[in-house]
Amino acid sequence: MMDSARFATGVDVRNACRSGELTDQTSGLAPGFAQANLAILPKDLAFGFLLFCRRNPKPCPILDVTEPGSPVPSTIAPTADLRTDLPRYRIWKYGELVDEPTDLSDYWQDDLVSFVIGCSFTFESALHRAEIPVRHVEQGVNVPMYKTSRVCRPAGIFHGPMVVSMRPLTPANAIAAVQITSRFPDVHGAPIHLGLPHLLGIDDLSKPDFGDAVPVRDDEIPVFWACGVTPQAVAMSVKPPLMITHSPGCMFVSDVLDESLAVG
Repeated sequence: MMDSARFATGVDVRNACRSGELTDQTSGLAPGFAQANLAILPKDLAFGFLLFCRRNPKPCPILDVTEPGSPVPSTIAPTADLRTDLPRYRIWKYGELVDEPTDLSDYWQDDLVSFVIGCSFTFESALHRAEIPVRHVEQGVNVPMYKTSRVCRPAGIFHGPMVVSMRPLTPANAIAAVQITSRFPDVHGAPIHLGLPHLLGIDDLSKPDFGDAVPVRDDEIPVFWACGVTPQAVAMSVKPPLMITHSPGCMFVSDVLDESLAVG
């Protein structure tokens, strides 16, 4: 498990990624700083994807969009470089995962537009402050994520299933988590579903599509949040010539304080 004390800020995490020191998932690192998913597409597909995100704000809440060819998310981290400052990336070509590099030097193009999308790791600090345990953080593994039977609203060529992340909680903690996370709409907000995973088309919680399985104890229910890995499921459905994403759990850590994203 990564020593979170060594990564107190977004800058700390990004510098460790840029140097190659950090190549693993970022849950629990830089507590208090907003984390984000990443989706990068050529300019000719960018407007369609922007419209897709606007139509699906639960799984794809946009925090920043770069200028074509720029790797700098100037609104949320003006000193960052999206080509180097995530632990690991995924390269999708025609819907197939072809590489998981730790930097994008071999794939960057001058027409690429980057979408920085809110991540539920951000509100985990608020859950921690409320003394609500987060199982995957406790176990030092990646959060479990599942493709669901819920279909996103299409936009242009973009369509596909919603992906959810899951955290097991006692019923009392689940109620508190709904109240806490509803204050963070820019990082997925309140859960979309509690309990009964089969109603989301999830047959086996021990077999997540992304991330790592965690146990759900007898006194707990699975709680599901919309997830920013949804664009990766979309890539599999749409099969664009090129789409670059973060590797699940390997997030971009911004300079934005999580409480600045809270409402109410």
